[in-house]
Amino acid sequence: MKLLATMASGLEAVTKKELQQLGYANLKVETGKVYFTGTAADIVQTNLWLRSADRIKIVLATFKATTFTALFDQVYNLAWDEWLPLDAAFPVKGRTVKSQLHSTPDVQAITKKAIVNKMAAIYHRRGRLPETGFEFPLEIRLLKNQAELTLDTTGSSLFKRGYRQEHGVAPLKENLAAALILLTPWRPQDAFCDPTTGSGTIAIEAAMIGRNIAPGLQRHFAFENFPWISPKILPAAQEQARAQIKPPEQLNIWASDIDGSMIDLARANAYQAGVLHDIQFKQIAVKDLVLSAQDGILIANPPYGHRLQEQAQVHHLYQQMGANFQKLTTWSKYYLTSDLNFEKFYGYQATKRRKLYNGSLRTDLFQYWGQPTYKK
Repeated sequence: MKLLATMASGLEAVTKKELQQLGYANLKVETGKVYFTGTAADIVQTNLWLRSADRIKIVLATFKATTFTALFDQVYNLAWDEWLPLDAAFPVKGRTVKSQLHSTPDVQAITKKAIVNKMAAIYHRRGRLPETGFEFPLEIRLLKNQAELTLDTTGSSLFKRGYRQEHGVAPLKENLAAALILLTPWRPQDAFCDPTTGSGTIAIEAAMIGRNIAPGLQRHFAFENFPWISPKILPAAQEQARAQIKPPEQLNIWASDIDGSMIDLARANAYQAGVLHDIQFKQIAVKDLVLSAQDGILIANPPYGHRLQEQAQVHHLYQQMGANFQKLTTWSKYYLTSDLNFEKFYGYQATKRRKLYNGSLRTDLFQYWGQPTYKK
């Protein structure tokens, strides 16, 4: 099958590297997408192991469509009985960009109608299909008259790991937190710090990477209800993943926050993730935090200060970060914020900036590379 991993724009290289480390080759990268080929077992493996991706989809068909007749015929011609059982619920999402068929609702409706008519013909049904069974989420996308029809195998986005029972204010998505770590040269033997930890997501994802815990181990997937995927594949993959978890060891991961209630929340989430004892939590202000390790990686997702009354307080926090952390010349620091004037208040120009998206929100990753006393 032709498969597709989707991710937030700016993280394509991260997901591509993950796929390569899982053994996949001949990868094709587009904005927000990495294409690869695989079997049902690969659908299971990538859903279970990819840390930075949003979804794994099957590409059912690609074709040119400049008229609704062409769209209907191409969709109708697919062997839908190979993908959908008679009682399948199959919602159709759509999007059209720079195409002659510019009405997304009409594109969705025509695609749905073509599938219904084909299913009715195959199963000798009259009237509406029941759609009372499991859900098979479909999507039709048109870009410059080229249509791509996909089936989502994931269900709820892969950022929903299953461990975060509680949320702080504007929580960072788990897959973005993991991607931030994967963008750095951090290794499990290195010191790691998140000084504005909030609900603990960044530190938890670092601990899961350090322990080699598969990010999808605690959740369910849409493909579990697909009759053409053997129900034995996922339990076998989960058992193998559990066998690969590294035993608890002395990971040097520190997570702190000025708010004690957030530290309690982060501890609860870390417990759910199975990494509570791998992280040292502490309630402390940024200005008072002392990092004793000689080298390390610091990643922070500080408050953004969107409301006018919050901006002065947030900018003061940025100043405290610069005063305390920039003197750590052997540490590399990474700050994710939507405040594009971060450098002005931090007091130092970043070594590099990288545009990323936290959901639909434009953010920048401000990177300050240190000079560690060891070589990577």
